[in-house]
Amino acid sequence: MRDGPGALLIDHDMSLVLGVCDRLYVLEFGKVIFSGTPDQARKDPAVIAAYLGAPMESTHG
Repeated sequence: MRDGPGALLIDHDMSLVLGVCDRLYVLEFGKVIFSGTPDQARKDPAVIAAYLGAPMESTHG
């Protein structure tokens, strides 16, 4: 944990949030669905479903 000043960033731009934040709290409809690091958020099924989207599957072959 870091000592010193902190900042609160509220945004829906997940590329920005995942790039600049050390710790995330992700809300969906006013409820916390995730708390952790950006790396953990990228792998969390609730965050993926709510904000990141599932990877597109190939329709070819």
